[in-house]
This record gives sequence, structure tokens and C-alpha cells, in this order.
Amino acid sequence: MTTLIESEEHKALRAAVAALGARYGREYLTRTVAEGRHPAELWSEAGKLGYLGVNLPEEYGGGGGGITELAIVLEELGAAGCPLLMLVVSPAICGTVIARFGTEEQKRAWLPGIADGTRTMAFGITEPDAGSNSHRITTTARRDPGSGDWLLTGRKVFISGVDIADAVLIVARTENARTGRLKPCLFIVPRDAEGFARRPIDMELSAAEKQFELTLDDVRLPADALVGGEGGEGGEGGKGGEGGEGEEGNAGLLHLFAGLNPERIMTAAFALGMGRHALSKAVAYARDRTVWQTPIGAHQAIAHPLAQAHIDLELARLMMQKAAHLHDAGDDIGAGEAANMAKYAAGEACVKAVDQAVHTLGGNGLTREFGLASLITASRVARIAPVSREMILNYVSHQTLGLPKSY
Repeated sequence: MTTLIESEEHKALRAAVAALGARYGREYLTRTVAEGRHPAELWSEAGKLGYLGVNLPEEYGGGGGGITELAIVLEELGAAGCPLLMLVVSPAICGTVIARFGTEEQKRAWLPGIADGTRTMAFGITEPDAGSNSHRITTTARRDPGSGDWLLTGRKVFISGVDIADAVLIVARTENARTGRLKPCLFIVPRDAEGFARRPIDMELSAAEKQFELTLDDVRLPADALVGGEGGEGGEGGKGGEGGEGEEGNAGLLHLFAGLNPERIMTAAFALGMGRHALSKAVAYARDRTVWQTPIGAHQAIAHPLAQAHIDLELARLMMQKAAHLHDAGDDIGAGEAANMAKYAAGEACVKAVDQAVHTLGGNGLTREFGLASLITASRVARIAPVSREMILNYVSHQTLGLPKSY
């Protein structure tokens, strides 16, 4: 599944991560899920080998690469059957935002730990009444005039990994002193902060990473908990993110979108790895399973859908690589379009690959022995999160094709 456009360094990284994944495999992940725990052993080893922070700056303990390299890590672990979903959240979203816009103190406090796996950060943006419309976020932050502290109030839902995270990067809104309008800002909220509560969401999803609903009840944070400065004064700036409307017109949106493009690219990598894992199981089965004179893989009704699944996964990877390249080159607007397309294509390819793998195995595809049945639900995650395929189609129709909006 390697491609000719990859450098020798990328091929070597891919092979090394694949070897790490093979030492753990699907059985390891299934066992950790059954035990209700995080895959801490794999996370720790990946951190020690430098894979968790391959995208972060070298001066803060990272590998000095980009999302291109981090996507390779997640894809190969997924292909081995043991993806680390928190790679999407901690180094890709939170690490990217802090590296680009954080203060020197924030970078030194968080990036080395995120890179080696000893510290983890979750990301909180989704709200019960906002859904895909990030402009409707109601979690608010206001200044305490006496102390200068921030006070955060609001709710978040479907936040991954809060139970294992040291802090959550929360998207809130502050009032613009000039216009009186609310603008997005990002805050580092320690998991044990007073007034910060979490409740697990009961999911019919076989995954090591649990989902939570968060409530913030006047959570008091010091002034330096704000990432990038109020209204975007801090950090290095940027050219925009995923092409959102940007009605607030402040750099807080740039900070937010700086994390959302990597999120989409990494979700594509997650989907590609899962699709590859399912496809490899189906191909191995089709080569050996013999009912008549030849293995079932000799029949075109079995072989052609598997070939189509392989083609779809490869095409989706090319778009993911384009998105990662644009992001790492600093083209946030171009990366926004490509990242959305990559996430869409990979999500669709993953679902089709998993479905075809299950059909190829027949009844065996629904047994625990072959481990494909749990992927039927898991594969839908890449279609739904972090943004639905319908919203991506809206984005492409409006931003790329210039068609009018219906909302």
C-alpha cells in the first residue's frame, strides 16, 4: 500500500510504525476495550519511539515533521488493527494549535509531554445545540474584573478521552469590547479544575477512547490559560483555516481552524487504516477459503468488489497526502478544501471496505474470531465525525463551486 510519491524517509517511517503495530495488533486493542482501559502500553511505546510527536517542533521534544508524518503513524497503526484515536486529538489538534499560537510558557509546559506521550490533551468544541454550526457555540468566558481571571460556563458533548487527559483545550467565546459581539477563543482547562465536571456517554461503539459530556460551571482559570491571546494578539498568525465564514473577523477563528484541518486529515488517516485492515482480512480469507474447486477469491463477484475497495482507499490516500502537504506548507485555505475532501473520500472508502470485508467472510464476518463485526459501527465514525459528509458537501458546493447557500 506504499506509494511512489513518498520519500524514502516516509517509507521508512511507514515500515517502522507498521512493525510496531504488528507487535500489538487487533487482539491487543480488543482486549483493552473489553477491560475498559486505554491502550497505555502502545501509547507509551509509540511516545518513546518519537511517533506521537513526529509533527511537533524539535525544540520542544518533537520530531520536527508535520501532519504528513503523523498521518502515516495513525494510518499504519490502524492498518495493523490498533489505531490510537487520541493521535487525532492530542498532538494533531491541540499540539498544532499550541505550537503555532501558544505562548512560550504554554509550549514548554505542554509540547514535550504531548510529544513523548506523558501528557495528553483533549479537545472540546461540540455542543448540544450547536452541532456542526461552530458559530452557535454558547460556552462563554468572561473576565473577573477583580482578579483578571477567566470564568468559563457552558456544556460540551462527544469529547473524546477526557478521562485520560491532563487538560482539555476548550473552545469558548468572549465578548469583543469594541463591537460587543462574541468571538471564539481557546482555553486550556485542567481536568481537575473546580466546577469542571464530566459524564460518560453510553456509546454502542467498540473503542478504547470513551466519549464524555462536559459541564463548566464558572470554572476559574488564570489569565495565561488563554491560547493565542484575546482576539488573537498572541502567536504567529495565519491565513485562515477551513474556509469558514469568519463573521467574527478575529484571529481566534484562525487559531480554531488551525486545529480543525489537521483533525480532518487525521480522521482520513484513521479511516484509511481501518479500511486497509478490513480489506487485508478479506483478501487473506478469499485466497484460502475453498468451497468448490478454487478459492472464492477466484470468482469475480468476490474479487472485483475487493479490488474496487482497494482503488477507493488508494484514491482517498492521495487526497489525504495532498491535504497534509498543503497544511505543512502553510497553505491553510488550500488545505481546508483538500482536508474536507480527504475526510469525505476516506470515510466513504472505509465504510465500503468494511462492508465488503464482512460480506466476503459471510457468517465468519460477524464472529469475534475474525474481529470485523466491531468495525461495522466504528467505520461510521469517519462518516459522522468530526463533521458530517453532508456538511462537507455543503462546504465544497459553497466554497469551491461558488453555489448559493440554503441556510
